[in-house]
Amino acid sequence: MALTFIGIDPETGGGNCPAVWVDTTTSVEPDLIFQGYVADAATLAECEQDGPRPDTEAVIRVPARMVPLIREACDAAERAQLRSTA
Repeated sequence: MALTFIGIDPETGGGNCPAVWVDTTTSVEPDLIFQGYVADAATLAECEQDGPRPDTEAVIRVPARMVPLIREACDAAERAQLRSTA
């Protein structure tokens, strides 16, 4: 696996969380990888009202101030996908 680091929350203390990467080595299409804050029990319960969460998935919080980084990650994933289908 080779992750492309996109960025970290510009307001994080200590420079360690949240962050976003793009994995372009997946077999079908690129994946976005997020590091965020673990959702609390109330958030998990509300999310699970819309559908069950398998053991292989997690609910995380990412601050809205990271939208520019998430857009950049989406653009990078889209470019990678277009290159792989060209």
